[in-house]
Amino acid sequence: MSVTTAAMWEARAADGRGAELSGWVRGTALPALRGSAGLLRTELLGAAGDRVLLITWWSGEPVPVPEPPAALLGRPVHRWSFTSEHVE
Repeated sequence: MSVTTAAMWEARAADGRGAELSGWVRGTALPALRGSAGLLRTELLGAAGDRVLLITWWSGEPVPVPEPPAALLGRPVHRWSFTSEHVE
């Protein structure tokens, strides 16, 4: 049985730059990940406060999301990895 890992990448954009950060994820980060061995799924979400969350699911070791341009960030990016324990 293979282990599924969810890698969460969360960033808060610099003031008023949430749409640009989200666009950077769609135009740069996601294309950089596409075709990576073990990539099962991606999901991009936005939240209040110009926060952007990218969740990627992997069979095996996740590939890191590239670092966005510093000018788009309101604080350093946060990253977490989780392994699947139960799915219904």
